[in-house]
Amino acid sequence: MFRRLNVSLVALFISGCAVIPSAPLPPSTAVVAGNSSASAPTAAVSSPADAPQDLGIILTPIVARTKVPGMAAVVLYGDKIVAQGVAGVRKRGSDVPITLDDQFLLCSAGKAMTATLAAMLIDEGRLSWNTTLGDVFAGTIKNLHPDWKTVTLAQLLEHRAGVPADQALFWSIVRLNFSGGTVDDKRWAIVAKVLSKPPPYPPGSRYVYASVDYVIVGAMLEKITGQPWEDLIQQKLWQPLGITSGGFGAPGTAGKIDQPWGHWGMFLTGRPAAPDGLWSHLSTPLFGGPAGTGHMTITDWSRFISLHLRGDPANPHQAATLLKPASFAALHRAEPGRFYQAGWILLHRSWANGHRPGDSGRVISSQGDNGFWHCEAWVAPEIDFAVLVVCNQGGPADDKPATMADRDAVTALIQAFGPNKIASR
Repeated sequence: MFRRLNVSLVALFISGCAVIPSAPLPPSTAVVAGNSSASAPTAAVSSPADAPQDLGIILTPIVARTKVPGMAAVVLYGDKIVAQGVAGVRKRGSDVPITLDDQFLLCSAGKAMTATLAAMLIDEGRLSWNTTLGDVFAGTIKNLHPDWKTVTLAQLLEHRAGVPADQALFWSIVRLNFSGGTVDDKRWAIVAKVLSKPPPYPPGSRYVYASVDYVIVGAMLEKITGQPWEDLIQQKLWQPLGITSGGFGAPGTAGKIDQPWGHWGMFLTGRPAAPDGLWSHLSTPLFGGPAGTGHMTITDWSRFISLHLRGDPANPHQAATLLKPASFAALHRAEPGRFYQAGWILLHRSWANGHRPGDSGRVISSQGDNGFWHCEAWVAPEIDFAVLVVCNQGGPADDKPATMADRDAVTALIQAFGPNKIASR
């Protein structure tokens, strides 16, 4: 889709982080090039109201070709699933197939959920995009460094707050993982540690991808509401959307294959990682929840994606729910020259063009990878269309099997179901 930075072992320890480049580069022609004029959806999709089609016939050869253990996918038109399917197995070496009821770790795709939760509190008048760390934490966090006091919620959601990059906090994350205390205690410990020291770069001066930005946002929401982030996300977002499979950390039961296992993607490629094992624990520390430790089925994830697809102001069928229209616009709009906002990568693609005056083919994409799991959602509001793909193997680089599998699946599904076709190479 776009070139990702190479990740080291260090990055795998940071709360479900996806590795995002400093600026998105053009993906391959097969992904971005579309016909200049819109065409009708393929005959196979006669109506979004039809029963969802089975995508197994598309996903199975991709799994075989890329040798990932398994994957699942959904195609949306508005709030309707028009196609869904799975392929492969829960754990390499087993014969237990993946099902649509299986849960996948969403990693940094969860950042968009935390940003949505913040927007809900903004709509309630409990904070604003310009609420500062000083407004929330003065008198609460001892030794709050003065340089942090004017940092805003908006800057944190844009990764422009001055927070250190993930790798700089490696040993702090590892020590907290093995320390005593509750998830909440550990979350506040890392927030207090970061905010007691001066920012490593001037807040607002540049983009630096830092998962702790969203951990700080989660702590802000906890301070304002008096509730743990985990309770807030379930009560205010998941339950209203009908998400019933949501949980935190690697899914599954110790010693069983009752859910998909994550699989190594950067080295020891394809080796399974037990849900209760060391590597699952280190790569997805629960105190990093606001940055991306949530898991759920792909169909439940599609409920959240549909919320944003239909809420976007560019959607001709816009129907804002849970949030005000202005909040959807703020979550999906980046400043000129920027590409990241509130957990979304903001791009333009010809296959996403609605061909109305003012349409530009704008895409909002939510992605995640922690080295053991990979997911992507490509949302095209102008054509009321979205594609979601998840894989139980990680590897946030273009030459890794999971990225190739998801990229090939997204391309095939846009070609098969999108109203604008993708040009051949």
